[in-house]
Parts: sequence; C-alpha cells; structure tokens
Amino acid sequence: MFRSVLGWILALVGATAAVLSPFRTWYDGRLGRDYRIGDLFGGITDSEAGIAGSILLPFAFAALLTLAGLLLRSRLMVALAGVVVLGFTVLWMVRVGQARGGLTVDSEGTGLDIGVALAFGGGVLLMLAAAVMLGRGQRRRRVDGDTHRRREPEHDYQHEHEHEHGYDRDYPPHERAPEEGTEQRFPWRPGPGGPGGPGGPDDRPPPPDHRYR
Repeated sequence: MFRSVLGWILALVGATAAVLSPFRTWYDGRLGRDYRIGDLFGGITDSEAGIAGSILLPFAFAALLTLAGLLLRSRLMVALAGVVVLGFTVLWMVRVGQARGGLTVDSEGTGLDIGVALAFGGGVLLMLAAAVMLGRGQRRRRVDGDTHRRREPEHDYQHEHEHEHGYDRDYPPHERAPEEGTEQRFPWRPGPGGPGGPGGPDDRPPPPDHRYR
C-alpha cells in the first residue's frame, strides 16, 4: 500500500513538472514552448513555434501516458513516459550545445534555466515512480484461510477404539463339536467363537461322551 501511494505521488509530481517546464525559461531567457520539435532534429533556430508544434507536445503526451499507466497499474507505461521526457530534454541540450558552442550555467539568466531543471527532474521522478510502484501482477492478494489452510490428517478414532478393545484381532473360527464315536478330552470347552460373537458365551450343551455309557 505504501509503495503504491508513493509511486502515485512521484508520478504525478514528475508529470506536472514536465508539463510546466515548457512555460518556464530554458536557455538565455527563451521559454521552452518557443522551441520547435523539428529544431531538435534539424538544428536550433530563432523561429518561434506554435503550441501544437513545440516541445510542449511530447511532454503533454508523457503526462497522458503517466495517467494511463497509473490507472492501469502499468509500470512500463510510467517508465516510458519518463524516457520520453528525459529523451527530449537531453536531445534539446545536445542541439543547443551544438548551436551555442556549449552550455553554460550562470545566475544572470543567460544559460540553462529553471525550465530545463523542471523537465529533467520530472523525467527522473517518473523513472523513480515506475521503480517504486506496484504493478498489476504484484498486487497483494488475500488468501482465503478456509480454502488454503493446511489440512491435517484426520485421526481415525474409531479404528483406534476398536484396536484398543481387540476388535480387529483375528479370532480362530468356532471349533465344531466332535462327532459321535470319536474320542475327545473332557470336559469339552467351546472355542472363542460362539453364537454370541467373538469372545461371547456359548450356551450350547457339550456333546455326549460315549466313554461313560
């Protein structure tokens, strides 16, 4: 949240400085909007430019690009706006240096002035805003705790309860009573598996013992 707000502030201040810079003095008392865009590519002349064909046009385009980048949360668009402002400012400095034989900075207003500083500073702020602000893919998303919560394995209490009471042990099948005529030990005892289930009582009478007849 803090990075997003800081990015917005830097971008708006940078775009505002870039748009205001052509209305201030750039060099030797000449306003920035007096320089034609064509002069930046063909050489600086003394002819004045209209608003539509002046250096104000690319700076206004950079400001619109900045607003679009902020609304769309596009760091690339804001960075591109900074490149446009810095690019035209540096190109202007190169052309003026070629025409004047060099650039000077003095306190009498005959060299570089406040307009250049605003343009250069605005471009730098736009680049910083692009580096600071959060893009669309970097937005923090809330995670639903019920959906993304780590599920612990459920404890099988029923199986554990049966295991404690010995229900899961393998009991031998119920022993059948010997048939008549066969010898057996006396007294006869039923096996663990009676009619009442494993371990339950067996109410059946023992088979008759023919040895005592």
